[in-house]
Amino acid sequence: MSGKDELNLNELAERAGLAYGTVHREVRRLLEAGLISERRVGQARLIRPNPESPLAQPVRNLLLVSAGPVRLLAAGLRDIAGVQAAFLFGSFAARMRGEPGEALNDIDVMVVGAPHPMAVYEACHRVSEQVGREVNATIMTHDELEEHSGFLAQVRRSPTVSLLGDVPWQ
Repeated sequence: MSGKDELNLNELAERAGLAYGTVHREVRRLLEAGLISERRVGQARLIRPNPESPLAQPVRNLLLVSAGPVRLLAAGLRDIAGVQAAFLFGSFAARMRGEPGEALNDIDVMVVGAPHPMAVYEACHRVSEQVGREVNATIMTHDELEEHSGFLAQVRRSPTVSLLGDVPWQ
């Protein structure tokens, strides 16, 4: 959500994948903290980030670094010809799935298909510059994903976060 976006509580719940009651409660807390503002239109409560809050930019930066790569990578890879699927793996995906561990330095992304490698690497570089973390892309065809290797065995055992399409073995 940017500072100009306004969403009602139902839209917020849908985007966040949370129950309406949970969103209602969290919106109340965020309003009290001054992090968001609301505007009423009839019965609808329209919620948006409060750009006047001194915490607005730090929170935006935190979200960009922690959750932003998913959205940014999905958007950056979506229109590249030959990309059939993409997902995060490694420590970043593990942290997103709630596994404890060390602070993250990089983001590992698997791109499935036969895209032009330079297009993928350029998209990853743009995201890297935006989030301040190195983004490492591995490109493999579906046939290569069927091969047996130590690397692929480790990727299959580890948590993943889908960016585009489905993770092939899930």
